[in-house]
Amino acid sequence: MTGDGNWTWLLGGRVPTLIDAGAGDPRHLAAVEQALGGAVLSQVLVTHAHVDHAGGAPALGERFTGVRFRKMPWPDRDQKWPVEWLPLKDGDVIEAGDTALMVIYTPGHSPDHLCFWHPQSRTLFCGDLAARGTTIWIPARLQGDLSAYLASLERVIALEPLRLLPAHGPIIDDPQRLLRSYIDHRRQREEQVIAALRAGDTTPGQIVARVYPALSDTIVPLAVESVTAHLIKLEREGRARRDQDAWNIIDA
Repeated sequence: MTGDGNWTWLLGGRVPTLIDAGAGDPRHLAAVEQALGGAVLSQVLVTHAHVDHAGGAPALGERFTGVRFRKMPWPDRDQKWPVEWLPLKDGDVIEAGDTALMVIYTPGHSPDHLCFWHPQSRTLFCGDLAARGTTIWIPARLQGDLSAYLASLERVIALEPLRLLPAHGPIIDDPQRLLRSYIDHRRQREEQVIAALRAGDTTPGQIVARVYPALSDTIVPLAVESVTAHLIKLEREGRARRDQDAWNIIDA
């Protein structure tokens, strides 16, 4: 799902800070130690509790004694990574490196998702909010929320960032265009889901077969999660309903 893996970002200086914990790969631990150049890692700011972002916390804690781990609480998931999590909340200002970052709450991909904003350079460490060349997965079974994700995109657009430093893929130097394209894509996908419901499809699997006819079997479960997120959004808006495992459109 992550192609070449994921980036973590190290801010050197007065408060050496790593953004995201990785997955505990020994090569990552060695790379962080080398990049520190003898400095002591002070803290790890975690964007969200998915395994490729938080799973490396225990290994980092063993390698770098005294490091602090900070994230927005998600009790259902945080307990999977046995470290002491210091809580972050929207609007917190955190010393990092030789500067400070503001915490921006951006739920949707996960309920605890945070970005870290550096207003002086208009740079956003954006975790899994965006990734060039692909759209972002909204996993309904992991409390992904499409409505919240769309609101998070609008919030970041309003910041007018000059660049996004994502957890996957290259630096994004045209944030407005990419984030607007995400919103347009979700609107188009919603129209396809509604059309499938009107055509008689009643389950996420049936909708996936119609909307994504060429998917490999390994990708189908991910598409089912995405379609389910769309259906839940429509249900909340009073535009669809479900009866046990069957979904139906509500026409005005």
